[in-house]
Amino acid sequence: MAEDTHPAGGVTPTAPPCRLVVRKEEGTAEVLEFVVAGLEMGQQVVAMAGPTCLKDLAHSLTESGLRPEALLRNGRLIFLTAPDCLAQLSHPEQIVQRGPLRRTVSVLRWVSDWSWAYANGTHPSTILEYQRRIHEFVRSLTALSVCTVHCEKLERSSLLAMLADHRRATRSDRQAA
Repeated sequence: MAEDTHPAGGVTPTAPPCRLVVRKEEGTAEVLEFVVAGLEMGQQVVAMAGPTCLKDLAHSLTESGLRPEALLRNGRLIFLTAPDCLAQLSHPEQIVQRGPLRRTVSVLRWVSDWSWAYANGTHPSTILEYQRRIHEFVRSLTALSVCTVHCEKLERSSLLAMLADHRRATRSDRQAA
């Protein structure tokens, strides 16, 4: 885990940077690998995505021999449906105190699929703000993080802008501190 020097002279742990996976094909192979690895190690895994992606992920977990219904029930797996969950994540203290996230886990894995935002024509500055908010929240949990997006129809310039925005979203919190 990376460390930053705290202004008071101590060292505070920080989460490693988020990895971005751009998918040209439908499916969740890279995400599935990340999720399954965390579940097999006993980590809590959170997946924030649109409803279709969450259903696909649950189906893939079933095909991998896992039981997503049981994992969801016992809190080892958490599905947050975007964009509805964004309002909840604006108040991190509430979701941690009253929600399914556990501060007692040693490592949390967080997956954010942004396909829903790019597919519905959301303005890029709005997506960037959503990403900043999510990454700030995830960083407060010291979680391992993967963002993904399915973008078969994006032009090269749009893809480059998306990559730059993701980089800005993951770094903005650290630079502001």
